[in-house]
Amino acid sequence: MSDVIRLDVMKTYKLFVGGKFPRSESGRVYEVSDSKGQWLANAPLGTRKDTRDAVLAARAAVKGWAGTTAYNRGQVLYRIAEMLQGRREQFAAEVAAAEGIGAKKAAALVDQAIDRWVWYAGWTDKVAQIAGGANPVAGPYFNLSVPEPTGVVGVVAPQAGYGHSFLGLVSVIAPVIATGNTVVVAAATDAPLPALSLGEVLATSDLPGGVVNLLSGRTADIAPTLASHQDVNALDLTGAIAHEGPGAAIALEASAADTLKRVLRPAVDPAAQDWTVAPGTERLLSFLETKTVWHPMGQ
Repeated sequence: MSDVIRLDVMKTYKLFVGGKFPRSESGRVYEVSDSKGQWLANAPLGTRKDTRDAVLAARAAVKGWAGTTAYNRGQVLYRIAEMLQGRREQFAAEVAAAEGIGAKKAAALVDQAIDRWVWYAGWTDKVAQIAGGANPVAGPYFNLSVPEPTGVVGVVAPQAGYGHSFLGLVSVIAPVIATGNTVVVAAATDAPLPALSLGEVLATSDLPGGVVNLLSGRTADIAPTLASHQDVNALDLTGAIAHEGPGAAIALEASAADTLKRVLRPAVDPAAQDWTVAPGTERLLSFLETKTVWHPMGQ
């Protein structure tokens, strides 16, 4: 049997939308290369239609996910960490190819991504304590401020060469869904394979379909649709200026203003952003709205 010659089984990468794995509606793909220019795989070339379909899936999932108890959301995020741990070697190989780094460093970045899911899993039932509270008022009333999810969030993920294509991706997705939002992500254009593989992990992690939707392709095709879409409530522009420069983020922010979106601006210098540091709570709080409730005190 040692003389048997086998053909390689090449992996077909697909989008992750609504809990399923569709090809791009255009049927088109683009070549993904490693840091040395060697071909790795073909990735689906997401279009404006794919983006609109992803927003539709995310909107349909908002009510169910936002209505899930914070404790249960934490359990789901922890399950993602468990499943990712089981595929650690695969992701380390993909990150090494995407970022042009050694196997040891890539494995360390994947370990940090796993830990990040655990970090945010622990925050799901605690964020209300720092984002809400009881307010003193002049009258016989209880006045309570309660955080609520914003809704559908569009995310332009960190790009390859300007941070970690996988750790950065997890760092922008996890806080959004931890607080009950759903998300549509434009993955790193030059390094989408770890993101597309993440979809396979999410599909087997008890995460309801539509909570996370992952698109590969040109950011210039996907991001403007997210910015202008009336059913997207907020926008994270973290990776928007990697290739097109600051003007791209400014244009997207102006487009988002037409529909009054909450916008998280990118760092002035994406290359200086270190995704390995402790994340803190900024991103947890960025996509929450505050509801204030008045209730009369009993006699």
